[in-house]
Amino acid sequence: MTISEHRRLAEQLLALHRGPLLILPNAWDAFSAALMETVGFNAIATTSAGVSWSLGYADGEKIPWHDMLAAVERIVATVKVPVTADIEGGFSSTTSDLIHRIEEIIGVGASGVNLEDGVGPSHEPRPLEAACDRIAAARQAAAKLGVPLVINARTDIYLNAGNNDPSLLDSALVRAKAYIAAGADCVYPIGLLDIGEIRRFVSELRHPVNIHGRRGTPPISVLQAAGVARVSTATTPAVFVAGVLSDAMTKLIQSGSFDHFASSFDYARLQKLFD
Repeated sequence: MTISEHRRLAEQLLALHRGPLLILPNAWDAFSAALMETVGFNAIATTSAGVSWSLGYADGEKIPWHDMLAAVERIVATVKVPVTADIEGGFSSTTSDLIHRIEEIIGVGASGVNLEDGVGPSHEPRPLEAACDRIAAARQAAAKLGVPLVINARTDIYLNAGNNDPSLLDSALVRAKAYIAAGADCVYPIGLLDIGEIRRFVSELRHPVNIHGRRGTPPISVLQAAGVARVSTATTPAVFVAGVLSDAMTKLIQSGSFDHFASSFDYARLQKLFD
């Protein structure tokens, strides 16, 4: 990919945040990414959990970075639309290490990144200044390479406390505004599902907001009316596929029949995705 093509894809991804609402599916390998592109999605995200599971690791930066990087590279090479990569907390304990990771993820063709402020299994948010420093470093690294990388800054404020404490919205907004000032293009308050609070969050931030699309999330039409710029599916498709496959294999053992494997896809149709 040339630098001009890479820049065009990143600019295309950013433009998609200006409306109508961007529905962003999260793929875990080239196969899932190709399927998502062929049904009509105009950008693809990766799911760190799905990539990790597909390669035999638990989520939470347990996968070796070079394996995560290779998976993103394969997805980028498979589809023609922009790809934004979920790099969790950046697979780095220092800002200098994060800069190197950003350079590498841009090097394999990613047009955007999802960068979390949570640390460790508990997702305890980093001190605000440290989190902002990391976003600013990512922005500077991308600018140095000449790629307008779309940075989606995720705040994990809601992950441990759930959606029941009204004071969390104020805390999330403080972080969101600071992340935008540090160089983020979009903010992702994962776990925020209440439509009234989503409306307030969008209204007060006045910058693109990403909402997690899963069971219990308000419908797309409602989110779009609330001003949400982007909805990402995160682990939802990977978990769904795991459930379908598990059920089918269980039925095979129980019934001894292959008849329940009926699908809208067949070998020839899948083969065309990669020919």
